[in-house]
Amino acid sequence: MLGTDFIRRFEAYCPLWLAEEGDPVGLHIGTLDKPIKRVMMTLDVRPEVVKEAIEKKINLIVAKHPPIFRPIKRLTETDPQTKMYLDLVKHDIAVYAAHTNMDIIADGLNDWFCEMLGIKVEDFMTQTHQVSFKKLIVYVPVEAAASMREALGKAGAGQQGNYQFTSFQTVGMGRFTPVANANPTIGRIGQAQSVQEAKIEVLLPETIEAEVLTAMHAAHPYDEPAFDLFTLDNEPITYGIGRVGYLPQPMTIEDFTAKVKKVFELDGLRLVEPMENAKKMVQKVAICGGSGGNFYPDAVKKNVDVYITGDVYYHTAHDMQANGLTVIDPGHNIERVCIPRFIEKMNEWKKEENWEVEFIPSTTNTNPFQYR
Repeated sequence: MLGTDFIRRFEAYCPLWLAEEGDPVGLHIGTLDKPIKRVMMTLDVRPEVVKEAIEKKINLIVAKHPPIFRPIKRLTETDPQTKMYLDLVKHDIAVYAAHTNMDIIADGLNDWFCEMLGIKVEDFMTQTHQVSFKKLIVYVPVEAAASMREALGKAGAGQQGNYQFTSFQTVGMGRFTPVANANPTIGRIGQAQSVQEAKIEVLLPETIEAEVLTAMHAAHPYDEPAFDLFTLDNEPITYGIGRVGYLPQPMTIEDFTAKVKKVFELDGLRLVEPMENAKKMVQKVAICGGSGGNFYPDAVKKNVDVYITGDVYYHTAHDMQANGLTVIDPGHNIERVCIPRFIEKMNEWKKEENWEVEFIPSTTNTNPFQYR
């Protein structure tokens, strides 16, 4: 099995185009155009994680946090951080990252947080994308239809909800006459030709138009493919980061804080409460995994009782207080939930695709903080 086959399925679930602008998602190190037998899922790529990957003979690491978030100025073995990159290259371990796209997708990280806390999701917190869909109609000889559908699907067309490689096909008669400078696959210059052709229709988000058209041209046997591409009038699909929802019953902030600690197995957390109207009951909750302090105005607009996010800055906490917002900061490391959840999904894909590959969760603790 090639790494490209695995990532095609991964990106069908967690597309790159859903990432926030400037987020360095995708392949960071190595190549996907190679056979893979062992894939490891991790939250962070740290020297200890790389050591674990080497010991377990991993071919590909999938990480939540991009290992190269800023440009590397030096690539030496004297710095443990950059030595890590050299070790990955030396042992031919590819590294792929899915970051904010993992936060935004439906049935993604923020939905899993809500599920664990018993929160019924009502909406996303902050809109990030509004995407229109297009329809591509392409005509190919009947014998080339299967390979064309496969190529379009691998490029990301035909993904609808929980389905991929969706298409519609009809068969009819195509007619053409090659003229000077043509390079006909079928027929001769100046001779009218009739060919039984398949008409293939697929939907695609406008964000991947270029990739799909490139795949179509590469898979088409004709030098001049006949195709139509147009925007649909269907309602655009909106996506957002964070989630807003409700607990089944109101709880005190003390009880809810204790629940957050228990669910995420925390030794401690930070609580920001407004100077006035503290100790109110909690039922409407907003949550954004990772470092979501900048999104707090949207939590205020949603009129939530409490906002859960990590890495809240000192001055941002003051602003939250001033806006009357109660905030629970459980830290960044709760995102480690992505490891078992994605291992579960990867094993489902393995069964569906008949892959011969082993998916391994990283067991290295990458949380740099301790509570005394």
